Amino acid sequence: MEPPPSPGPERLFDSHRLPGDGFLLLALLLYAPVGFCLLVLRVFLGIHVFLVSCALPDGVLRRFVVRTMCAVLGLVARQEDSGLRDHRVRVLISNHVTPFDHNIVNLLTSCSTPLLNSPPSFVCWSRGFMEMDGRGELVESLKRFCASTRLPPTPLLLFPEEEATNGREGLLRFSSWPFSIQDVVQPLTLRVQRPLVSVTVSDASWVSELLWSLFVPFTVYQVRWLRPVHRQLGEGSEEFSFRVQQLVAKELGQRGTQLTPADKAEHMKRQRHPRLRPQSAQSSFPPSPGPSPDVQLATLAQRVKEVLPHVPLGVIQRDLGMRKGRLTTGCVDLTITNLLEGAVTFMPEDITERTQALPTASTPKAFDACLMMMTSQAL
Repeated sequence: MEPPPSPGPERLFDSHRLPGDGFLLLALLLYAPVGFCLLVLRVFLGIHVFLVSCALPDGVLRRFVVRTMCAVLGLVARQEDSGLRDHRVRVLISNHVTPFDHNIVNLLTSCSTPLLNSPPSFVCWSRGFMEMDGRGELVESLKRFCASTRLPPTPLLLFPEEEATNGREGLLRFSSWPFSIQDVVQPLTLRVQRPLVSVTVSDASWVSELLWSLFVPFTVYQVRWLRPVHRQLGEGSEEFSFRVQQLVAKELGQRGTQLTPADKAEHMKRQRHPRLRPQSAQSSFPPSPGPSPDVQLATLAQRVKEVLPHVPLGVIQRDLGMRKGRLTTGCVDLTITNLLEGAVTFMPEDITERTQALPTASTPKAFDACLMMMTSQAL
């Protein structure tokens, strides 16, 4: 029996916040007045939580006070199998669901998380991220941090997925760099539950996620500790990361995929151009047992040409040829998106001359193509 296929990006990322079920949508509308009152009240209370967390030193007392105040904000943190927590391990590995995962885990145990692809700033510090000194590579800086002899030692909390998912279907591919810091890591699983609305949306900012967290009645973060995992003899960072990914996915009851943050960005690109989907659906062709790659490339290029007749055919074939060997009808969407967004530069062709040279029988088809081009440019 073959294993089920890995979920695609459309199942790992939610694009809509509001529920699709009519009953839940009605319940959300009835709850909205209460939610707005809670939002205003919790914003003022959240300022006090921030001030208290800055005033108190890191320790058991601070975590207890802040955890209690966060519960009033509707952010409930729970943990299972806390006895498995090994305080000698300096690298913690977790799946990523919301922009506040590191804050929740920090309520349960002292840890530090670096903010990737962002310079040190007040916002970075206020969100609870660790500010790197910016000297040398990130991995080398983290290795020096773990090798420090300060007491008590503060472990690193890292998210190898590097992007948040909806936490229901599967995990993104784990990056290998977090597993090159030390030879032993302790994984943990994170489940997030929230009534009425989605836990996270793929293109939402951390500010909007915070406001929705304060609007809903509560958000429950369930942390479960797993046993430390050691690097096997002769095992590389890629194999080590894959083994930990499969372990975390198994504990969550999900599947570990090979999707990366780049696949999420590509999925979001397609979400920004929903009008292109009907055309790509019309241009889909039934799978045949064996068209040659050149014929398939020419067929897909011609379908893109019908949508964007001002783009030279050679430019279209060159962009499609970059994905040669895995050509699908989805490549038509991506190529059209790249051409519309200016990711591929080209010199437009003169459509007037080509239209006059066409036979009379093909005039309606050329008119439709021009109309589709004008609609795409207007979008």
